[in-house]
Amino acid sequence: MRVDREARARELFAYEAPWRAKAVCAGMDEVGRGPLAGCVMAACVIMPVEPLISWVDDSKRLSEMRRERVYEEIMRTAVYVGIGQAEPDEIDAVNILGATRLAMKRAAENAPADIFLIDAVGGTGLSGVEVPVVHGDTLSYSIAAASIVAKVTRDRLMRELDERYPMYGFARNKGYGTAQHIAAIREQGPCPIHRRSFLVNIQGCQG
Repeated sequence: MRVDREARARELFAYEAPWRAKAVCAGMDEVGRGPLAGCVMAACVIMPVEPLISWVDDSKRLSEMRRERVYEEIMRTAVYVGIGQAEPDEIDAVNILGATRLAMKRAAENAPADIFLIDAVGGTGLSGVEVPVVHGDTLSYSIAAASIVAKVTRDRLMRELDERYPMYGFARNKGYGTAQHIAAIREQGPCPIHRRSFLVNIQGCQG
């Protein structure tokens, strides 16, 4: 079924209107909680009322080509974009939820916002009011924009890391545990960007 993109964007924007009426509102989302390798990446985005970008939506609902295009529009029009990440050794040290909160805090460090709409995560310790929103990337315009920024930024990073560690197929799998990726770890052993704590339950992948 064909989606009316402008109507969809207005729907997402309308969801956060009550918060926008009170104060400056930012959207936050992360990507990379599940992979065996690479960072967890968070984005904090403050979007203006106009122009409304019709293709802003949950990043998982967009093709890679479309995400790249919408990312560029967001970067041109956003009031603020902050990126934060937590590295594999930090994930191993504080667990993935702690690392997600750390990445989000880094992303929002300089955001001129009073309210932070966050996709399903709370207790991050930000400087404003935190509003966890379950499935926020499908409900909120700002969170959806943040999901696109985080996804595109991390995917680009994983493609760069693929050039350094070509045997693992990071450009294709983005660090997720595909059969090919797991087979490569078993054959080659883990590389410096693998999350050791994520490998302990995979037979033959410890290193």
